[in-house]
Amino acid sequence: MHKWLWISALVFAIDQITKWAVFLGMEFQSMIPVLPFFSLVHVHNTGAAFSFLADAGGWQRWFFLGIGIAASLFILHLLRRHHEEPLMATGLSLILGGALGNIFDRVWHGFVVDFLYFQYESFSWPAFNVADSAITVGAALLIWDSLRRQSPASQKVAGQKD
Repeated sequence: MHKWLWISALVFAIDQITKWAVFLGMEFQSMIPVLPFFSLVHVHNTGAAFSFLADAGGWQRWFFLGIGIAASLFILHLLRRHHEEPLMATGLSLILGGALGNIFDRVWHGFVVDFLYFQYESFSWPAFNVADSAITVGAALLIWDSLRRQSPASQKVAGQKD
C-alpha cells in the first residue's frame, strides 16, 4: 500500500509547491497570459468546486474541511481494501493527494489557491489548481475502472443466446 501513498504524497507536494509559487510570486487577482486560451491567475476560493458557497459567510470553511477529512479517511479505507487493483488504487491515490492539498490550504489560509485559467472567446472555465486536476483525473480513473468491470451476472447474461 505504501506505493499508493507515495503517489498521494507526490500530488500533495506538487500541488503545494505550485500554489506557493503563485502565492508568493503573483499579486492577488493578477493574470499572466501564457497562451491565447490559457493564463496563470492568482485567486482564492473560499468555496468548493466552481466557488460553490464561496460567499456563505465563513462557516463553509469548516464544512468543506470536515467533508475533506471524512472523504480522505474513507479513501484511505478504500485504498487498504483495493491496494492490489492498480487502476482503482491509482485513482484513489490521486484523489487523496488532491484532497489533502486542498485541506491543507483551508487549514493554513482559510481558502484554496487557484491559478490555472482556461478561456476561449466568451467562454471561460473557473480557475483551478493541481489538486483539483488530480481529483478529476482520479475520479475519471475510478469511473473507467468501474465501467470496464462487468459483474458475473451481466457477463453470464451477455454470453447467453436467446
